[in-house]
Amino acid sequence: MTTAAGVKEQRTPVRRGWSLGVLALMVLAAAALAFQALFTLPYHRDLAIRVLLYAMLAQAWNILAGYCGQVSLGHAVFFGTGAYTSSALQMHWGVNPWIGLVAGVVVSVALSQAIGYPCFRLRGHYFAIATIAIGEIIHTLAINWEFIGGARGLTLPIQKDSLLAFQFSGTKFVYYYIVLALAVACFLTTWWIERSRIGYYLRAIREDTDAAQSVGVPVAKYKLIAMAISAGFVSIGGSFYAQYVLYLDPDSVFPLALSILVCLLAVVGGVGTLWGPLVGTALMIPLSEFTRIKFGGTGSGVDLIIYGGLLTAVAVFQPTGLVGLVRRWRRR
Repeated sequence: MTTAAGVKEQRTPVRRGWSLGVLALMVLAAAALAFQALFTLPYHRDLAIRVLLYAMLAQAWNILAGYCGQVSLGHAVFFGTGAYTSSALQMHWGVNPWIGLVAGVVVSVALSQAIGYPCFRLRGHYFAIATIAIGEIIHTLAINWEFIGGARGLTLPIQKDSLLAFQFSGTKFVYYYIVLALAVACFLTTWWIERSRIGYYLRAIREDTDAAQSVGVPVAKYKLIAMAISAGFVSIGGSFYAQYVLYLDPDSVFPLALSILVCLLAVVGGVGTLWGPLVGTALMIPLSEFTRIKFGGTGSGVDLIIYGGLLTAVAVFQPTGLVGLVRRWRRR
């Protein structure tokens, strides 16, 4: 029999955890909003923009791989699709880049369903290999497709700075807040998925696909839903990237290295968790930049050794990522 005191004792840790979560959100929000006032150099803003962009990409990958258990190594396909769709529409038909961003999401989601329907019949490393193959095929097609510039790529026209034109050549100030809003939307969507029926179904599929199917979970349907949400946010990231750098080519938006990097960021932080992709990105992207600047010019590959050594240490000693390490520390 549970007493009133027992109920109170059970609820106290939950309330404490909820309070800590709210406090952490408030601190993160204040830090993000105050960043522009504290760091005014273009380099710092560019680094912050890239951290937020990669955090969104890693979280989008995490929705499919972390929660649903479908490890994709071809997510650069959706990044490049979003970038090229919005850019091609703008250059050939003068379509507003915001409308092009939405069009890129539509095309990427449709492509994700076309890829996912046959590939989800595969499991484990066979699915991962299939996504690599598809990514390389689309990369090769983009190199030889003259409509989108082929290997030369596309250079977007410079327009007058405005939010409507999605261009701010004079400062990176507005780009920072745009990508911050996009990243927040991605994380809020993941937070909602965690607490919804979709999240329960995805975790059931991840743990045991056959068991989930045996109790009535429509496995194929929810795999495709996870794929669509993941592809949509990655496509948004690609459209933002195109407007941010105003130039893209197949090697910059379709590379296998991008797909692997997004995967590693989520794994280092903690795959299958809400904050893991952000933690991994906030650590690895600045570390990569620092080691590249500090040691990259020596020709000895010290930057790559440090970067790879950290990845290996996390994989060997803390497979659940940095978020898993924090959780283990809190349980002690």
